[in-house]
Amino acid sequence: QVQLVESGGGSVQAGGSLRLSCAASGYTYNRYYCMAWFRQAAGKEREGVAFIDSVGSTRYADSVKGRFTISKDNAKANLYLQMNSLEPEDTAMYYCAAKPCLRSDYNYWGQGTQVTVSS
Repeated sequence: QVQLVESGGGSVQAGGSLRLSCAASGYTYNRYYCMAWFRQAAGKEREGVAFIDSVGSTRYADSVKGRFTISKDNAKANLYLQMNSLEPEDTAMYYCAAKPCLRSDYNYWGQGTQVTVSS
């Protein structure tokens, strides 16, 4: 099993920044996992925001490209999401997710951390 615990959410005004963290643990977790941040706004479907693979290659949803940066610290088994120039549309519950890279779907999820951006 892999456990994921997010932190760093909060309330911020539009244009502000937040940094989310995700601590991974568990005997099956290793640096070769693919990891991602997803978000789900009230009344909307969950969407993938940012992805990072085992060698550090990243990709982003168009809505956050240029504003969000995903990174990981393999030594600490931590995943991060730096969010800049936040917009009210970024308001959502943010979830950390992990999977063995060969797997198609993410099978490990954190409990989520709330991000609220006011105009």
